[in-house]
Amino acid sequence: MIHTETLTKRFKEVLAVDNLSLDIREGEVFGFLGPNGAGKTTTVRMLTSLIGPTAGTATVAGFAIGRQDTDIRRTVGVLTETPGMYDNLSAEVNLRIFADLYEVNDAAGQVEKYLKMLGLYDRRLDTAGTFSKGMKQKLAIARALLHEPKIIFLDEPTAALDPEAAHLVRDFIAELKKEGRTIFLCTHNLDEADRLCDRIGVFKSRLLVLDTPANLRASIFGRKVVFHLRAADDRLAQAVRSLNFVREVKVVENKLLVNLEDPEAHNPEIVRVLVGVGAEVQFVGELRHSLEDVYLQLVKAA
Repeated sequence: MIHTETLTKRFKEVLAVDNLSLDIREGEVFGFLGPNGAGKTTTVRMLTSLIGPTAGTATVAGFAIGRQDTDIRRTVGVLTETPGMYDNLSAEVNLRIFADLYEVNDAAGQVEKYLKMLGLYDRRLDTAGTFSKGMKQKLAIARALLHEPKIIFLDEPTAALDPEAAHLVRDFIAELKKEGRTIFLCTHNLDEADRLCDRIGVFKSRLLVLDTPANLRASIFGRKVVFHLRAADDRLAQAVRSLNFVREVKVVENKLLVNLEDPEAHNPEIVRVLVGVGAEVQFVGELRHSLEDVYLQLVKAA
């Protein structure tokens, strides 16, 4: 659905986006992560035909940026980082204006649908200027979806939302994914990205890495399984080290911390060995590094 080849954007002496090449599949939730000033918003603006690239090419839903910009704008929905609203107009009128611009069939029905889905229907007649920042954010999300776009660009969709509203928006994004929408998600909320995204690109002017959250963890930290025992000692650790698929074993209190490539395949064998040498296995769990740990390692290395 989205394809870029060496997409580049330079502002005078500042190289904001450097040779970005990626493919985002239909129906995928793609997380685009990076520090402030990394070029994420610039990338979104190019892909939504709001600004043109300095070099390189891209297609969005089969339309070429720079040549079929109107088609792209009709096809995508965009939530910008700082969405502007007509503060003196009601929430309902704000959405009706954009529904008319998009030539939405049954504009009134679509406006009602998204106001209800995002919990704003009871405030539909209130002016947008009286809304909290979080309510304005939800109104902007509704605006981005009125025309039922195939591709949705969301820049910090849960910023300024309270936990309950943020949970509603995350569930909403998950439902959009079930409908087969393609979602390009820029966020600083790494737990949110971990829950929602099929793949993640870490970006700092250039693409540092692109993979699934699980594969990123494994590539940087490996996979570590914790075997909780009634008592642990070096004798038990040595029995596990003797297995040729084990990379590393550490004894930590009454636990064995074992580094493996494929825990699902090898955990049963390790349990059999431990029981065979007299260990009492209480339970087994995997030590999971957070996506934040992965992100910080990648950005620090860059």
